[in-house]
Amino acid sequence: MHLTDTQRRLLEFLRQHIDVHGYPPSQMEIAKAFGFSQNRSARYHLEALAQAGLIELSSGRARGIRLASPGAAARSSSSRTGLLQVPLLGRVAAGTPIGSDPEVRREVGLDPSLFRLRPDYLLEVEGESMLLDGILPGDLIGVHRTPQARNGQTVVARIEGELTVKRLDSGPNHLHLLPRNPEHAPIEIDARITDFAIEGLFAGLVRPS
Repeated sequence: MHLTDTQRRLLEFLRQHIDVHGYPPSQMEIAKAFGFSQNRSARYHLEALAQAGLIELSSGRARGIRLASPGAAARSSSSRTGLLQVPLLGRVAAGTPIGSDPEVRREVGLDPSLFRLRPDYLLEVEGESMLLDGILPGDLIGVHRTPQARNGQTVVARIEGELTVKRLDSGPNHLHLLPRNPEHAPIEIDARITDFAIEGLFAGLVRPS
């Protein structure tokens, strides 16, 4: 669903208000912030965001607004158009891990046939450590959110708060993240002392033209 500039600004206003105050604004507060003459104008734009799957509204509550999970917009749009509306969340390293960027940059409409698994979100690749697997700098990789992965699968992993995409090499006595470029070294994980987690599985990619 296409959002107007006002609706995009309203979505960001909701996120910031919840981050700062811990609860959503009322419709009256939204109307005041955006210069709407009536609360029904705020309601109209809120309902548009709900139709897009970006928020959830609870009737009968003054602050009955909840931000939807990233996958909710994709599911809502997919049912109407056959396309997945997948949020682009930030960057992921194909090399040395880089810091994550959790802010939603934009929603991208994609053909689900591009992916082997359903993507919950997209990350933009930086670095060349996965070249032999066809993952290039600037590619948008789909990530299927799951904390579990099998040996040999390509995963997005979080190491000390930073994200990287690599092949998983796990065994009874070792845990490595393997590059697919001989110029890059494997990353050895000591689970006893390293803050490490599997964020998801590589689901496929889109190469922007």
